[in-house]
Amino acid sequence: MKLHKNIAVSEDGLLFNPVTGESYSVNPIGVEIINLIREEKNQESICKCILAKYATDKTTFEKDYHDFLGILEHHNLIESHEEKKA
Repeated sequence: MKLHKNIAVSEDGLLFNPVTGESYSVNPIGVEIINLIREEKNQESICKCILAKYATDKTTFEKDYHDFLGILEHHNLIESHEEKKA
């Protein structure tokens, strides 16, 4: 998965899609996950990083991570699985 190249991300958690003109706000952990996605880290690497820094368990992280990716995909901020196959 990759963040679309045209998506701007501020350190404060503001995501801007210049194609649609829409802005979104994410919390600091969301920004951290987005930055790890930009570094092309896989889910396991992202999970290890988050679990090392925050008081959560793997099951909770995986659920929240998949929910977060679903939201990003819904708003067309990351490549969907279908786009990769095309």
